[in-house]
Amino acid sequence: MTQDTPTLKQLRYFVTLAETGHYGRAAQRLGIAQASLSQQISNLEALLRLRLVERGRKGAVLSPEGRDVLERARRVLAEMGGLVDAAEAYRSGIAGTIRLGSTPTIGPYFLPGLARRLHRSHPDLKLVIREGPPRALREDLMAGLHDLILVQLPVGLEGTEVRRLFREPLRLVMARDHALAGRAWLDPSDLDQQDILSLSPAYALHGQIAALCADVGARLREDYEGTSLDAVRQMAAMGMGIAILPSLYVRSEIRSTESDLTVIDFRRRRFDRSIGLVWRSTSGKEARFERIAAVARDAIRDELSGLVTSEA
Repeated sequence: MTQDTPTLKQLRYFVTLAETGHYGRAAQRLGIAQASLSQQISNLEALLRLRLVERGRKGAVLSPEGRDVLERARRVLAEMGGLVDAAEAYRSGIAGTIRLGSTPTIGPYFLPGLARRLHRSHPDLKLVIREGPPRALREDLMAGLHDLILVQLPVGLEGTEVRRLFREPLRLVMARDHALAGRAWLDPSDLDQQDILSLSPAYALHGQIAALCADVGARLREDYEGTSLDAVRQMAAMGMGIAILPSLYVRSEIRSTESDLTVIDFRRRRFDRSIGLVWRSTSGKEARFERIAAVARDAIRDELSGLVTSEA
């Protein structure tokens, strides 16, 4: 077969010759005979039909064409080296672009810390984060629009892998003049006949709160379903009912100095939700996903100890 493009070996030999400026030193660096180096350079010149190197008393001198080819050869070798490095990184699970979907009740309050850790430990791993309600996240995961999703569990999807990360307590948030506001803690049964505010049924949290209301005799205010956690919090501040909100949201968005709200815990943190990562079993990216889960658990241990409970 006739060769019609330079080989990587020829380019590497040529770059080494240009860097040393001497056939003997270049051959020594490459660990080959000087005659072999000369032959490869001659083959490269014949292939390109260009004079690349001039032999002089001071050694090998590049022609103007040779200087241009040198720049291009270095770029080709650098790209090839990058390709090899990237392949190794992919195999070890620490590089590439991952499309991560997250519900807005979790992502804004957990992902920033995780993203910082991933960038420090695996700078070649890039996260493209998109938010959506749980049903849309599940559909997009199975359609391949997301590589993995961060959601409230369980998800009930066949053909998926699940890695539980943590259990997050849910807390009671109400107006400071509410009848229960002076209590140190509450049992779920204390919510009997109380008005409870929640997100819409598009969110897993709604179903969990609706089940609690049915169990204890509370009234779920379906006429005031919030479109966001902020909306639910604001309705609670206006005395429209009690909000049941995730701990990470409360820590981030509700300050102890706020005069219109008070936060009360369930006794012995008896009401919480489970959060985890989910991906398709056939994705072929399990090593990367397991690495992300491991970094997430480190973040939970180091930054959220006492606020959530690790499920690792």
